[in-house]
Amino acid sequence: MKTKVALFLLLIIGFIQAQKRPDLARFKTTQEKLSAWEKYCKALTEEEKYSLLITETDTGINLSKNLPEFLAQFYFFKGYGYEYTNNQYVKAVMYYEKSLELAQKYKNLRLETSNLMRLNYMYYSVKDHEKGRKLIEYVKSIVDTVKDQDSKATMLGSIGEYYLDRSEFENFITYKLKAINLLLADKKPDEMKVNNIGVSYLQIADAYNDMGQYEKTLEYCKYAEPYLNKDDGIAFLHNSYIEAFTHLDDLKSAQKYYKQLYKIAEGNPILDLNISYGNRNMAEYYLKKNRLQLAEDYANKAVYFGKKSQDEEILMEANVIKGKVHFGKKEYQLAIDRLNLALKFAYLYDKHSFVEINRKISESYAALKKWDKAYQFQQIYTRTSDSLFAEAGKQSLANAEAAFQNKSKQKEIKTLSQLNIEHEENIKNARKQRVYLITGILLIGIIGSLLYYQSQNRKKINIKLHHLNAELENANKTKMRFFGILNHDLRSPVVGLIHFLKLKKEAPELLDEETKNRLENQTFKSAENLLVQMEDLLLWSKGQMDHFQPEKKLISVDEVFEDIKENFGWEDRVQISFENPDNLQIFTDKEYLKTLTRNLTNNALKILEKIENPSIIWKAVAQKKFVELSITDNGKGAAPEKFRALFDENVSIGIKSGLGMHLIRDLSKAINAEIIVNSKENTGTRISILIEKPS
Repeated sequence: MKTKVALFLLLIIGFIQAQKRPDLARFKTTQEKLSAWEKYCKALTEEEKYSLLITETDTGINLSKNLPEFLAQFYFFKGYGYEYTNNQYVKAVMYYEKSLELAQKYKNLRLETSNLMRLNYMYYSVKDHEKGRKLIEYVKSIVDTVKDQDSKATMLGSIGEYYLDRSEFENFITYKLKAINLLLADKKPDEMKVNNIGVSYLQIADAYNDMGQYEKTLEYCKYAEPYLNKDDGIAFLHNSYIEAFTHLDDLKSAQKYYKQLYKIAEGNPILDLNISYGNRNMAEYYLKKNRLQLAEDYANKAVYFGKKSQDEEILMEANVIKGKVHFGKKEYQLAIDRLNLALKFAYLYDKHSFVEINRKISESYAALKKWDKAYQFQQIYTRTSDSLFAEAGKQSLANAEAAFQNKSKQKEIKTLSQLNIEHEENIKNARKQRVYLITGILLIGIIGSLLYYQSQNRKKINIKLHHLNAELENANKTKMRFFGILNHDLRSPVVGLIHFLKLKKEAPELLDEETKNRLENQTFKSAENLLVQMEDLLLWSKGQMDHFQPEKKLISVDEVFEDIKENFGWEDRVQISFENPDNLQIFTDKEYLKTLTRNLTNNALKILEKIENPSIIWKAVAQKKFVELSITDNGKGAAPEKFRALFDENVSIGIKSGLGMHLIRDLSKAINAEIIVNSKENTGTRISILIEKPS
């Protein structure tokens, strides 16, 4: 079978979503009505509602009598509907020809190209070979002048299909590959164009099936498969797989695609011809294996679906395999009757089938000892076979002559022997050049490989250096954090201890015995807390040395507040109070949060050094999505610029300036906490830590 996987309308019909029948009364002008109706008809083609398309185009034709540009389009839709409704090819040709005439007259290149493509297939189907020949001659005369790449691809594909119908496979493949290259050049193809690429590859695969090169068939089927997105194209793909695998004696693969073919074609009468062809290939396989009952079962299905398809070529091929099965079962008269049904169409569609049919009929009559009839069909077989052989010989001779003329334009060549000597010498030189060329290519390849290897090694080394630099930078940042933590968390207890010792040394008379004992106890307790805090910080710092990553878990707010009380118990001048009425818990890293709260408390104490009746309030409140820990002091407040280091990483820092702010910023960021500052002059400052509740 010459696979008629017709190129779907690349130029006219794109991806159209389902459309409702438009109400033309809504539109004011004829142009608006025709545009709406044209869009509707395009949708019907995409939805494969071909019978409805035939009737609905009449409205467009009647409306566009005085607008030939629209009329040409609706004539095309009419032909397309007839083509795909029970293969009404004669009617389809009539409307395509009308559309082509108007498209050429008004220079609508895309519509002209689509009509040429469809008519090329239609002329073959209705056996009007002279019109088909003239059409292709015209297409060949204009194709090189066409600038539009889509139109050019369609024309090249049509020329290729013309040669395919005539089994001129070399010309077919040449033109079809040119068309594919143009289609592939589109970087953003639409769905229909993608499908056309698959269809074109599939047609080449089918040509290799006809030539008996089944491995090449499978190769081009694989090329086609990712592009096909329409059921009929996919059905033809399965037919090509079935034919190739049966000839390669891979029955398991053939049966796999045979079953899939039935699923694809279920409920779609347009694909009956594919079902017929798939059964015919299976019948051929079992006939060769001499499993005649299975071959007959498949042949019967091929004939049944061939009749349903109303495709003469498909039915002819189904009758051929049915006749061959009868012959294999020695039912010679049934074989003759069946083969005669195929005979009247065979010469038009496939001359090789015509030769085989005549041979089988001759052999059948001979088996029945009807020698005159056997001789009659043997004569037809011999004449036709000789004719085909002669045609093949002429083609080979023409090719050889052309090759000879291209190589022998030198007038000095006098004899054929001299030509042969020169030819042999050229072959030797070519072989030497090929050896030199291959050697050069290998050397270039080796050098290129070495350069590539060096380049890859350099890239790997650069990546390692990049990682090491990143680790070094992270280590420096970690070191700065640890310095900040040690500076701020240890500084306040030490300051308290120094304050007491200084007071005891410089003004011992100010201390009565009770105050002295109280401060000594307080200092002793602070020193113990300082020792415990140093041990905690060092152990935590050691554990964080490699990654400095938080380890979150559920902790009590009271535990954090208790840590503040212990670390700032030496401070008796500032009243520090804590409010956690709901006994809240938070999900975070305990050590990170403790470091944050210590630094905030320490900063607040500095601010309150010269404030009368100083106070600090730590408070825990549950919000909708957050738990808010806030510290409020009654200091003098400050301008927003003073808190810039909490939010800006570019603010310069030092041990005495900005380090605490940067530390608060980095630690809050590490535990995904948000810092909010609200400071009012002469009123005080409130800093909140917002920690998200676990989901």
